[in-house]
Amino acid sequence: MLSLGPLAFASPWLLAGLIALPAIWLLIRITPPAPRTVAFPAIRLLYGLQSPEETPDRTPWWLLLLRLLFAALVILALAQPLIGAKQELEGSGPVVIVVDNGWAAAPGWPERKAAALELIERTERAGRAIAVFPTAFSDSAALERGGLMAPEAARTFVNGLAPQPWAGVPSVAAERIEAAPIERPASVFWLTDGVEDAEDAALAERLIRFGALTVYEGGQQPMALTARIGDGNALTARVTRLNAGAQEIVNIRAVATDGRVLTRTTATFAEGEPAAEVDVELPLELRNELARLELVDLPGAASVALLDESFRRRPVGLVAGTGFADSQPLLEEMFFIDRALSPFSEVSRGTLAEFLERDISVIALPDTGLLPPSEKQQLFDWVEKGGTLVRFAGPRLAAASLENRGLGESELLPVRLRGGDRSLGGVLSWSEPAALAPFDGETPFADLPDYDNVLIYKQVLAEPSIELADRTWASLADGTPIVTAAARGDGRIVLFHTTANTDWSDLSLSGAFVEMLRRIVAVSAGVGQRADGGTAAPVETLDGFGQLVSPPASARAISFLKGEAAAVNHEHPPGYYGSELSRTAVNLGPEAAKMAPLAALPGGTARVSYGGGDELDLAPWALSAAVLLLLADFVITLVMRGLVPGVGNARVRETAAILLLGTALAAAPAAVQAQNIISSGAPMSEEERWIMRAALATRLAYVITGDREVDEISRSGLSNLTEILTQRTAVEPLEPMAVDVEVDELSLFPLLYWPVTEAQNDLTPNGVARLNLYMRNGGTLFFDTRDRIDSGSGAGPGLQRLRALTRELDIPALAPVPENHVLTKTFYLLESFPGRYEGGRLYVQQDEGDRSSEVSPVIVGSHDWAAAWAKSDDGFYQFPVVPGGEIQREMALRSGVNLVMYMLTGNYKADQVHVPAILERLGQ
Repeated sequence: MLSLGPLAFASPWLLAGLIALPAIWLLIRITPPAPRTVAFPAIRLLYGLQSPEETPDRTPWWLLLLRLLFAALVILALAQPLIGAKQELEGSGPVVIVVDNGWAAAPGWPERKAAALELIERTERAGRAIAVFPTAFSDSAALERGGLMAPEAARTFVNGLAPQPWAGVPSVAAERIEAAPIERPASVFWLTDGVEDAEDAALAERLIRFGALTVYEGGQQPMALTARIGDGNALTARVTRLNAGAQEIVNIRAVATDGRVLTRTTATFAEGEPAAEVDVELPLELRNELARLELVDLPGAASVALLDESFRRRPVGLVAGTGFADSQPLLEEMFFIDRALSPFSEVSRGTLAEFLERDISVIALPDTGLLPPSEKQQLFDWVEKGGTLVRFAGPRLAAASLENRGLGESELLPVRLRGGDRSLGGVLSWSEPAALAPFDGETPFADLPDYDNVLIYKQVLAEPSIELADRTWASLADGTPIVTAAARGDGRIVLFHTTANTDWSDLSLSGAFVEMLRRIVAVSAGVGQRADGGTAAPVETLDGFGQLVSPPASARAISFLKGEAAAVNHEHPPGYYGSELSRTAVNLGPEAAKMAPLAALPGGTARVSYGGGDELDLAPWALSAAVLLLLADFVITLVMRGLVPGVGNARVRETAAILLLGTALAAAPAAVQAQNIISSGAPMSEEERWIMRAALATRLAYVITGDREVDEISRSGLSNLTEILTQRTAVEPLEPMAVDVEVDELSLFPLLYWPVTEAQNDLTPNGVARLNLYMRNGGTLFFDTRDRIDSGSGAGPGLQRLRALTRELDIPALAPVPENHVLTKTFYLLESFPGRYEGGRLYVQQDEGDRSSEVSPVIVGSHDWAAAWAKSDDGFYQFPVVPGGEIQREMALRSGVNLVMYMLTGNYKADQVHVPAILERLGQ
C-alpha cells in the first residue's frame, strides 16, 4: 500500500499506467474530418472550392484535456484510492479474529461486525491467511465452524454471524484456537463485548501466545432489563447498565401480545449509579394485555423482559356453599361474586382444601363463622406466601363474634369485630339504610365514582382502634367501615362487612360491587402455571436481538427447581416455556444484571476503540466520473463533426460542445453520489425485486394452480382485463402477477383471482394462516369454480373441490349478490355477472351490502371469467362464450370492471340508494 498523506492506494503498481498519458495525448490529437455530401451537377462544386470554413485537423486543447482526464481517472480507480486507510497489519503470519457474539454483543453488533469486515479487508490486501472464531455457539455442530479460511469465505462467515441470546464460552473458543493449524507468530484481534467473564483471562493468556494481541473495546454498551411486581402491585422495571457513569435516560416501552405499544416511560440513571427503576403505569384494562417490556433502540435478549401469567393472570377460587344454596342460585353468595368476576378473571368453584393445593391468586370465602384449626392454619400459610383472602360477613360471622365476644385478627380477619351485627331496628341501628361514602384515601378504590344509590341494611362492626382508619378501604356515609383490609406477610385479607348477596344490602346488585372485586383481584399477586420441580418444553425463544422466534434445534425442555431461577444457555435460551395456553417466561435479564466491565488484560495488549475512523473507497467515485466524461466526449465529438442536426458552422459547434462539457461536469457530483450509494448497498434478492414490482404499482393477481394451461388462461385473461381498465376507467394497473399463497406476500394485492382445479394441492397450515390473515386485513379471494357448464342446477366438481380446499379457512356466511348490491353499480349497471358461461349465481358475504365500507372477503362464482377475458398472441379471444356470444363477452368484461372497482373503492356507491329521494326533493 502506498500512502500519500491521508490518501492511500491499495494497488499502487497500477499507477504506472500514468506514464502512458503522453502517448495517449499523441494518439488523440487528430480528429478526422467528417465525410461531406456534395450535390450534383458538377457546376455545384464551384461553390465549394473556396470554403469560408475549414475543418481543423487538430483536436482542441480542452477536448484533449478531457480525454486525458478520463484516462487518468480510470488508472486511479484501478489503483483503488482510499482516504483514511488503516495501517498495514504488522507481521507476516496469519490473522486471528476472535468475535464475542454473546448476548452483550447485540447492542453494538453493527460496530463489531464492521470492525471484523475491515480486518478481513486489510488481511486480504496483505495477502495473509485468516481465521475467525466466535465465542458463543448455537449448538454442537457450530463448534466445527470457524478456523482458517480464505478472505472471501471469512467475509461470508462474518456476515452470517449473529449475536446469541446467551453468554459466550471463552474456554471453548480457546480450545478451538489451540486445535487450529495456526502458524506463529500471528496477529490476533479480539472484538470484545466489554463484559467480564470468568474465563476471559484464560482466553487472553492463550491468545497472546500466538503473537501481538489487539483488543477492540467500547462502543454501545449493553443493559439488562428486569421486571417485578412492586409495592401496591405496581409493575416495576429495573434497568442495569455496565458502567456507572454520568446521568443517563433510557426509554422503555410496554408491548401487548399483538405488538401494540401500550405505554412508554423513561428510567433515569443517577450519576454514578449502575441501576435505575421506574413503575410502569397502565390502566387495569390494559394490564392483562401486557406481554413484554423492552428498551427502545437497544436491541438484545437482555433488553427484553418477557411477562408471563404471573404478571397478569389472577385465578379466583370461590369456596362452594351449602347444598341448599346450590339449589337456589339466586340466593347464593357465590352467584353474585361469580357474575361480578367472570368477565375479567379466571373463576372456579371448589372446596377450600382443593384451592390450597393449587396455584390460586384469590380465594373468596362466603359467610363463615369459626374456621377449623387445620384449615385456619393452612389459610394463614397461604396468605403469608402472597395469597389474597376475600371474606364476606353474614349471620354466621355475626353469631360467632357475638358468642365469642367479638372476633380478633387470629380468626383471619383484617380488624377486630364487635359481637353481633348492626341492623335496622336493632340495638346498634340507624333510622334509614346507609349509603356508601365517597371513595378517598390511598386505597385500590380511590378513583371509583360515587355510588349514592347503594344502600346497606345490615353490617358487622369493627372495634375502634388506631389501625382502623388505615385498614379501611370503603366506609358508609356515617363513617363506619364497610370494607377493611390488612396485609399478612406477602398477602392480604379483605373483609366485606356485609353479605355478598341481597340479604343485608343491595351492594351485590350494583356496579360498585363489580369494580370493588375487580380492584381487589387486580392488586393480588399473579401466579404462573409451572410447578416446582416440573419441566416445560420451549414454545418461543428470543434471538440475539430480542425478537421472539421458533425455538432453535438445540433448545431443550427446562426444569424448574424450587426457589431457583432457570439457567440460560444454548440448550435453554430465554423465552416462553410450557404450552401455547400456559407459558412461563424465562428471562436473561436477572442473570445479565450481574455483569461487570472487562477486567485488566495481560501486559503488552494493545487497546483500540470500535469505529476509530472508516476508510473511504474513492474507486466508485472515480469510475463514475470517468463514465460521465466518456459520455460527454462522445456527444461533443458528434457535435464537432457536424453529425448533430441544427448545429451549423464550426464556431457554433465548438460553443455547443463547450456548453455540453460544462453541463456534464456540473451533473457529475450528483451522478457520482448516486453511484456511490448504489455500489455501497447490497443487491436486491429475487424476492425483494418481486415485492418491489408488486408494491410500486396496482396489479391484478391470480393464484398459481400448478396447471400450466389454467395458469396461462388466468394470466392472459387478467392481462386483457388490465387493458380494458386502462382504456375505460381511471384505474391503470400494470401487468398481472402470479402468486403462490404458501410463499408470496399477499397483502400487496387487493384481490386474488383463484381458478379452482381438480389437481390443486390442499392448503398447508401455513397457507391457511396466511389466507385468513389476508382476508382479515381487507383482501378479497375471488374463487372461480369454472364448472357452470358441468353443474347444471347442482354442485359441480369445481364447487366440491372448493369445499375441500377451503374447509379450514375462516370464510363468512355467503349469499347470492342481492338486488341493488353495490357490486351491481360500481362502474356499470349490471343485473348479472356472466363469464364464459352464464346462468349461475355470484356469492358474496351475507348482509355485506348493508355495511358502509367493508368489502366481501370472499367472492365465489362458476362462470370461468378468465377464459372469457383471455386473448391469444394474435389479439383474438381464445374461447367462445355461450350462449350469448360476443354480447355476453362484453358483459363479462363489464363484470370484471365492476369487480375491480368494487375491491379498490369499497362500498362508496352505496349512498346512491338515496339518489331517488334526492332527485324527488330537487324536483319539488
